[in-house]
Amino acid sequence: MKEKELLINGNKSFVLNSKADKETDEALKELVKGQNPSVLIITCSDSRVSPEEIFSLGLGWLFVIRTAGNVINEGELASVEYGIEHLHIKYVLVLGHTHCGAVHAALHNEKGKYLDPILNQIKKNIIDEKDELEASKKNALEEVKFLKEKFPEYDGIFEAGLYDIETRKVCFIK
Repeated sequence: MKEKELLINGNKSFVLNSKADKETDEALKELVKGQNPSVLIITCSDSRVSPEEIFSLGLGWLFVIRTAGNVINEGELASVEYGIEHLHIKYVLVLGHTHCGAVHAALHNEKGKYLDPILNQIKKNIIDEKDELEASKKNALEEVKFLKEKFPEYDGIFEAGLYDIETRKVCFIK
């Protein structure tokens, strides 16, 4: 299975490079003691969207939740709660992105046995928006609104952003 080999070889490279880089090796030794990220990012499961890469941050800096269309349900809410109440996260970014497959699927009324709850949430978030870029922005903004309703005591820490896959830039949206 070549996919598993890809993972095995990638991990070998990570281990060797980390030990060769004294700074990374020391950072990893500290991370064994526990995590202390100050930023939580909720983003899409899309393989082109990697917060650690997008923001040039390594292990230990970000607490990341990935879900199709950056839609927040009970499991994600539990992770957010853990992050802000136990890890004392100071900032939460809901990061949508351009060319999002889940937003596209919602706009085109696609169906899926397990995907439908996510697509229905996106449809509710974007209402009657037809433009995919604007729909992605609205979706992220509505998920921020949802978080503010669920965690009103932390209202000021939530923000929405949009990652442009083509330019690699993130814009923060209100």
